[in-house]
Amino acid sequence: MADTEDTNAAVWKSDIGVTFWKSTQDEREQRRAGHRQLMAELLPFAVDEPFTFADLGAGTGAASRVILDHFTAAQAILADFSAQMMAQGEVELKPYEGRYHYVEFDLAAAGSWPAGLPDPVDAVISSLSVHHLNDARKQSLFAEILAHLAPGGWYLNYDPVAPPDAVVEEAWLRAGDRQDPAAAAKREHRSPEEQFRYENHVRYMIPLDPQLGFLRAAGFEGVDVFWKNLSYVIYGGRRPLA
Repeated sequence: MADTEDTNAAVWKSDIGVTFWKSTQDEREQRRAGHRQLMAELLPFAVDEPFTFADLGAGTGAASRVILDHFTAAQAILADFSAQMMAQGEVELKPYEGRYHYVEFDLAAAGSWPAGLPDPVDAVISSLSVHHLNDARKQSLFAEILAHLAPGGWYLNYDPVAPPDAVVEEAWLRAGDRQDPAAAAKREHRSPEEQFRYENHVRYMIPLDPQLGFLRAAGFEGVDVFWKNLSYVIYGGRRPLA
């Protein structure tokens, strides 16, 4: 676990890391807008129904902003471990003042959830953060999420996954390179900083099927893959009503 914390901190708790994130944010979020919208549409609330959701590994709040736009009475608790990302999030979330707050929470550390996270919450989301956790922590986090959800509450995760075998990996690369003709050159000419970020990005990434198994083993029902495009997926499930 120390390796998880140290390497993630080197990326996400540095001013350089956040500056890089901001510099690529517009193009990245434009690609992901539809995916985040689907996450909102999967939640079982009326558009004007009050509810509280937790956004784990929230970063600057990109996923929360989409849900807050979709559900006009929703309240968000954004949990992150990077002071730099949370500070940037406070800037970007200005239009939602009074409808959200941040709590400090290192997803890699198992144990008690921060006092600022209500118990229970009506829904939990995570976006591009769970793949940074090793398998044991993925499993314990899913169990913690279930325990903190209200009965009938949903958990949804938007994340990259690893290919299950070399044949699938080749197909993903082939399709990705056709969609982005510059992708191969980017892979082959990473700067040392880009290589460091890439290695941190993939080191705990695993295929999809085991993660669905982790959810079921934690006690979730209705576990499904609600969207998938090559290595990116939205999956999740519901805490049983009883």
